[in-house]
Amino acid sequence: MNGAPPVLNRNLKPLPKAPVRIVHLGLGAFHRSHQAWYTQHAGDAAEWGIAAFTGRRPDAAEALSAQDCLYTLVERSAGGDSFEVIGSIVEAADGADVGRLCELLAAKETAIVTLTITEAAYGLAADGTFDAGAPGVADDLRALSAAASGETGAAAAAPGTPLGRLVLALARRRDSGAGPLAVVSCDNLSANGDVARRAILGLASAWGTGLAEWIEANASFVSTSVDRITPRTTDADIAEVAEQCGYRDSSPVVAEPFRNWVLSGDFPAGRPRWEDAGAVVVDDIEPYENRKLWLLNGSHSILAYAGQLRGHGTVAEALGDSVCRKAVEDFWDEAAHHLHAEGLDIPAYRQALLERFGNARIAHRLAQIAADGTTKLRMRAVPVLAAERASGRNGAGSALMLAAWIDYAGATREFQDPLASEIRAANELEGIERVQALLRLVSADIADDPGIVDMVSGLCGTFTAKTAASTPL
Repeated sequence: MNGAPPVLNRNLKPLPKAPVRIVHLGLGAFHRSHQAWYTQHAGDAAEWGIAAFTGRRPDAAEALSAQDCLYTLVERSAGGDSFEVIGSIVEAADGADVGRLCELLAAKETAIVTLTITEAAYGLAADGTFDAGAPGVADDLRALSAAASGETGAAAAAPGTPLGRLVLALARRRDSGAGPLAVVSCDNLSANGDVARRAILGLASAWGTGLAEWIEANASFVSTSVDRITPRTTDADIAEVAEQCGYRDSSPVVAEPFRNWVLSGDFPAGRPRWEDAGAVVVDDIEPYENRKLWLLNGSHSILAYAGQLRGHGTVAEALGDSVCRKAVEDFWDEAAHHLHAEGLDIPAYRQALLERFGNARIAHRLAQIAADGTTKLRMRAVPVLAAERASGRNGAGSALMLAAWIDYAGATREFQDPLASEIRAANELEGIERVQALLRLVSADIADDPGIVDMVSGLCGTFTAKTAASTPL
């Protein structure tokens, strides 16, 4: 290629720019590889544009806006890569632009709000109830109260969390009379629609302006199960797009060819025909959620902690380690005892996961998966462990996931977790007291069961044999 290739621009767009009818919170790689892909491939895609807001930083919105919100999706299989320009996101905005968020939600044309804000961002307590003391919630309530009283200046700072911003925007929708809409969580949570409902109604109720009653009457909360491995984009990925496609794209997304989306719930103001792109709409989503949360996400957690303790960097590397592979298979055996719904085909699903995880061309970094362990393990390890114990089995496969996390929490200096300070405090303890304190951050029930605490404590150290000879965490 002679000279620098041109920047990705409107001339490459496959469809005219659609009107904004979906607002998304959590503009990141997964949203762009999953919900945005399904929306582009819906039969009525020309009617459904997405306005996507970033989370903590504006960088992704700025980069996308500079190229008219177009980006390249690279589907990476063992046999090679394919490239597609995605144009379903028609506006990318800084998450801190709460004024624009309120404007969009106050518009009657907006029918759906989708969320990929991470499991930890819902801020519920370990028992699933709204937690007014969760990080950021108290600040949000002060900001919401200031907004309601018409304060200006520093006192009128906008809510800082995605849910705080959404609650304020829902109040603007109520005031505008724009009518009902659907809130669709696409985060890896069991019954994620109900989780979103409890978190949003909890914050709205604590605000105390009557908004919670309006939300109950006018917002539906749709539960989903989402699945597509989407690693972080690298400089090499950007260079490959320039070489293979002949244009510069600052924001490509790499994903595996596999994708899955299961939805359950009502859309009072309509939705795209996502089923045209392969999405599945069901009445009972729980069996699909559990299959994905336990078999895929649960094994990801095992590989993230055990794999790093044994010196591995990616899912494919960790799966190739027989010790890690056995831990995954043992946990899958336990989870399969509690996955019986018709159509789940657990043996085929497990085999497909082995093939997907073994795709070495998808560099899914274990450090990325390891984040927010206290939140993730509460949904991935604890339910299977509890079900196994209730069935008269010991649940050692599930307990080993917790033990791997405890060893990882003690071996790494830097980790991302909503309870990071509490983890550091627990790490100051020793022996079984440390184990119990760390388990309590995941689930008080398991921490109060001496049999579980003893079992987890005995399993600690299982994956540390190679740690001294491997790269420090």
